[in-house]
Amino acid sequence: MSISDTYKTIKKSATGEIFKDKGSKFLGHTFPVSNEEQIKLYIDILKENHHKARHWCYAWRLGLEKFSFRANDDGEPNNSAGNPIYGQILSNGLTNVLVVVVRYFGGTKLGVGGLINAYKTSARFAIEASQVIQKTIDVDFELKFEYADMNKIMRVIKEKEIHIVSQKMNVDCNFKISVRKKEAKDIKKIFEELRCVKVKKV
Repeated sequence: MSISDTYKTIKKSATGEIFKDKGSKFLGHTFPVSNEEQIKLYIDILKENHHKARHWCYAWRLGLEKFSFRANDDGEPNNSAGNPIYGQILSNGLTNVLVVVVRYFGGTKLGVGGLINAYKTSARFAIEASQVIQKTIDVDFELKFEYADMNKIMRVIKEKEIHIVSQKMNVDCNFKISVRKKEAKDIKKIFEELRCVKVKKV
């Protein structure tokens, strides 16, 4: 069975086109995120920038293989805002992303059906305005070896086009390398067979 080691996210934050319905204006924003602290920061910034808005509804999804998520209606009727936004994240197969839809109330209630459509459409506009990219899921290893064995190690690194994250070279050498998940098992085996290097997953 082949290992899936890629995921889709967005390259940078973006803002979609405005969606209007019965005087209300909805504006969707996307942000690439990797933790909940970033999420809170971006929502706070939007609340500051759009302080005259009535609602800042959002959804986010984090993780590469195990996922966490949240959908927030921010005062709108239950499941009329956060879930439609989250549905757009899922239908586009995205992770490590935050989508916020800011609503300026126009004085006329839209009803639950109208709200679902407005938040879903605004989220879609925001994602369409974003640059979706594919990234690899990587595994990091620590290599410990003696300086005299540097050439053997570097030969493998060059042949396999392995990315060196960091390196410390004294009497002993300590490398941190990053490889694609689907190649990790084979590359670990290659280093183990050299017998002159200690390999540890980090």
